[in-house]
Amino acid sequence: MGKIQKVLPVKLFAGLISNSEENIFAAEKTLASKYGQIDIESAVIPFDFTDYYNSKMGMGLLRKWVSFKKLILPSDLSCIKLKTNKIEDKTAQESKRKVNIDPGYINLSKVVLASTKDFSHRIYLDNNIYAEITLIYKQKEFVSLPWTYPDYKSKEAMKFLTETRQAFFKQFEGL
Repeated sequence: MGKIQKVLPVKLFAGLISNSEENIFAAEKTLASKYGQIDIESAVIPFDFTDYYNSKMGMGLLRKWVSFKKLILPSDLSCIKLKTNKIEDKTAQESKRKVNIDPGYINLSKVVLASTKDFSHRIYLDNNIYAEITLIYKQKEFVSLPWTYPDYKSKEAMKFLTETRQAFFKQFEGL
């Protein structure tokens, strides 16, 4: 029988999508007030990987990722997803979201995203929230999986996630 191990902390991050940098920065400020200091940021890039959000958010969408200095427990992810959904709802106008916020976490071996949707590759967490392993870390780089979203395969995402993993590694060493 395996011995039950202590759950180790992970590094929280959020992916942000909006049709304006102002909305992204406002969402960052709100997230920082709830989850603490942002320590790593990606550049803002065009979100032209899919048109999935166009009907809900408009055209000319932008994408950015941010990570937080304070570590969390993996079990916190479902509550964080519920809170980010509330932020999206509060800022929506005329049934259109101003910002899409997708929380996730990084540990040394993977990137995990929260979702409200079940699918074959997702695991139920709690509170009607699911999780998926989006990328794995193998042979010193992140490797995509068949269901990895195209934006998470982008050069900018890989740069952000690699920097975030490196920051997490330094934090993890200090635990």
